[in-house]
Amino acid sequence: MQKLLLGIDKLSTWLGQFFAWTIVALTALISWEVFSRYVISAPHAWAFDVMLMFYGILFMMAGAYTLSKNGHVRGDVLYGFFPARLQASIDLVLYIILFIPGVVALCYAGWIYAGDSWAIKEHSSVMADGPPIYPFKSFIPFAGAILLLQGFVEIVRCVICLKQGEWPSREQDVEEVDVEKLKEMVHVKDEDIAKLDELVVKAEGSK
Repeated sequence: MQKLLLGIDKLSTWLGQFFAWTIVALTALISWEVFSRYVISAPHAWAFDVMLMFYGILFMMAGAYTLSKNGHVRGDVLYGFFPARLQASIDLVLYIILFIPGVVALCYAGWIYAGDSWAIKEHSSVMADGPPIYPFKSFIPFAGAILLLQGFVEIVRCVICLKQGEWPSREQDVEEVDVEKLKEMVHVKDEDIAKLDELVVKAEGSK
């Protein structure tokens, strides 16, 4: 079970990191638009719409990734002081009554919006000849489905925590710095650090 959970975590992580590259395209497009508008006086009519699409893709595809890292902002104060089983109970209830219905509604509505958009080959209405937006709308149900899958993983984690009394591990992007391992790598001992501190104090006192 743990391998399955971590496997879905890796999928959410890979998708999040892959679509994070849209920030590069977005930055390049904004830079080109500023240059073309203010330097060569030749603004591109589609630029604003395309920038909005890139930003929307980046925002939507970051949802499952952030959830897999337990990185969404919490609006609570006392939650962190609760024991693991109480945290899991609260999360499980909220996932069932709020998260699942909301994301299912997102997938359902997104599927309809995307289908209607593809049926008429929808273009942006900001200008007379706007860019096509039906490919962009396809990301709505796709992002919702990935988020829903990651949500089921979090529900399973809650159930495991209720049974075992502690949260199961999750894959991290960057490991926390282990000070002791770092000391071993650079061959530094606590006594050496203490001596260095004494020398710094003496040097400051002699000034």
